Order: sequence, then C-alpha cells, then structure tokens
Amino acid sequence: MQTNSTYRAQFLAPYDWYRSMRETRPVAYDEQGHCWHVMRYDDVMRVLTDYTIFSSDERTTGWEPENELPILSSIIRIDPPRHRQLRSLATLAFTPRVVAQMESRIKAITEELLDQVPTGDTFDVIHDLAYPLPVTVIAELLGVPAEHREDFKRWSDAVVTIDVAPAEEERHNYFNDIRNMYDYFTEVLAERRQRPKDDLISALIAAEVDGQHLSDTELLGFCALLLIAGNETTTNLIGNSVLCFDEYPETVERLRKQPELIPSAIEEVLRYLSPVKAMTRFTKTETTLGGQTIGAGEVVLAWMASANRDEAQFPDANRFDIQRTPNRHLGFGHGIHFCLGAPLARLEARVALAAMLERFPGQWRVPDVPLQAAQSFIVFGVKQLPMTWG
Repeated sequence: MQTNSTYRAQFLAPYDWYRSMRETRPVAYDEQGHCWHVMRYDDVMRVLTDYTIFSSDERTTGWEPENELPILSSIIRIDPPRHRQLRSLATLAFTPRVVAQMESRIKAITEELLDQVPTGDTFDVIHDLAYPLPVTVIAELLGVPAEHREDFKRWSDAVVTIDVAPAEEERHNYFNDIRNMYDYFTEVLAERRQRPKDDLISALIAAEVDGQHLSDTELLGFCALLLIAGNETTTNLIGNSVLCFDEYPETVERLRKQPELIPSAIEEVLRYLSPVKAMTRFTKTETTLGGQTIGAGEVVLAWMASANRDEAQFPDANRFDIQRTPNRHLGFGHGIHFCLGAPLARLEARVALAAMLERFPGQWRVPDVPLQAAQSFIVFGVKQLPMTWG
C-alpha cells in the first residue's frame, strides 16, 4: 500500500532521476558539474572497491583545497597504506564488543528521550529522538559533554552541507561552524593531554602508528569524522525508517508481532531510502567503466542510493520488503571505506524502533505536510518529521 502525497513526490524526486540515469546514461559525464555520474550497482561497487584507480584523496589529482580542513586528512580522504594504519585505530571505537556493551546505555538514553515527548498523539521523530539519541551517544563515547549536542549537530550538519550551500553567505556561515568545531576539539585535545580520561579522545592521543603518535591535524580529523559518523547516518536511518513505514503501514503491526524482523527491516531501509546518497572518488589513471573512457584526474560520483534500486541486483527493487534476501545493499558503502559507525547505527536504530513500537500503538502516519529535505549532497533525510499514531 503506497501513499501519493505531495511531500513524498518532492522528497523522492531523486529516485526518478536515478532510474532514468540507470536506464539511459549509467555512466555519464556532467558538463556543468565537471564530474562523472555512476548509477548502476556493479559500476558503483567497482568505484567503491578499486582504490588503485578510484582514489579517495582529491589531492592525488593535483587539486589543492581552498580551505585546508583537518577532515581532509581523516581516513575517509586517504588511501592505503596510511588508511589501513589509521582505520585500525578508528575501529577500536566500534568493535562488536564495544558496541554490544553500549546497548544498555543506548536503551536508557532512548527511554529518557521518549519520556520527554509531550503528551498527545504526535511527536517529531527527528527533533525528539533521531537526532538527540546518536549525538548523545557519540558525545559520551568521545568523552565530551552531551549538553553541547546542539553545537555538535550544527557542526556535523555543516560538514555534510558545505558542498551544496547555495549562496556565498551561507558557505561562509558553514565554514565558520566548521572552524568553531575544530577550535572546540583543539581545546579538548589540549585538556586531555594534560588530564587523560577513559574516553576515545584520550585513547587516540595515546595511540601510536609505527611508533609515532598522530599529528594534531590527524587527531582533529578523527574527532570530526567520529562526530559525523556517529550521528548523521543514525539520525537519517531512524527518520527514513518512519518514512518507509508510512509508505507501507502494514509493516508497523507486523514488526510488533515479529520484533525479530526489526534488524532485517533496518537493512531494507538502508537499501530503500539510503541515508547516504553518494561518495566521491578521483581517478588516478585512465580507465573504462560502463563502456565509457574516464581520464586520469577526473571526479567520479558513485551513487549508492541509485545502486540500491538497481533491478539487476534487487528484483522488484522499488518494493519495500523487510524480509528481502539476499540484501547486499550499499547503504553503508563498501570496501576499505565501509562506514565506521555502521555497527553503532544499526544498534541505535534497532533500540529506537523497538522502543517506539512499544510506546506508540496503532498505525504510524506522517501528516501530509511539506517536509524539508536535508540540504546535503551526501546524506538523505528530512530536517523535521512529525508522526502520529493510534
């Protein structure tokens, strides 16, 4: 059962473009954007996997950034062998054991947030739960005060928004937010060097790679990356789950009766409404992809959200199926840059949805009101999400 509201048509417009591009121009050069769009599953998989040709570091093309930001030195922007060394440090925060130990705390935070929801039959999924939950969790993991979560959210939003700021004034504001984030973490790093704590920032300061400590720039890049990876994906995963359940309302009652299906439902949300739309790569050498010759030094956009609706990989791809098997989606990327926060995002979404299913009876519906899409080239979600139930 599907709805046809105006807001949904506007919000889902990219999927019409994805389908058209997969059918007519699966690998295509964009004259205006000066980049290559890659739309089909197999081609996107290759771009994400073959780092010997498709680099994550734009500086390999000779480009020098206008604003040298520490996140450009983080693991999402570098290739092996340095990537492999730094990734091993980052994964310490998200090992299965560490994530499993966090479940009770995540449940407690979720219950605290839902206890604060105003009485009635409506609440804002994003504002009341989907954004404060992951920001609070990652703040505690890093070892920074959760009361700064409004700042953390604004800063991480600025990082994922900066490439699509429509006006110079807004770009200036976004860069100012990002600088404020780095100023804050610079102070935290200085404080932890003097007084280490049992937290992730202290662990990163103490860590060594080949006998050497991380540089200040690398440490700042890690702080920014972990802050963003720890909240942006989860916020949109929870919000997009509710949007999927609104489109397929029978899902809610089925999950109440079969809560063991919540993990597979989350995987289908990751495929059907991917929280991360695309990743950028840069060609090191000339290559052929999808019958097109791409020269060295070119920008390539791997559209994971399009790949996740590719009928060649997913039969009946435009149907939301919480028991889809197999489901080799690319919602968290693939290869060496597979999302660091994936285990944490899955756990937080599972806990949040289970608590909502218990607290909010009947059908869940999103009112037919305009929804403001997240202004980002990278992530896919909404800024507010009113939900009714009963």
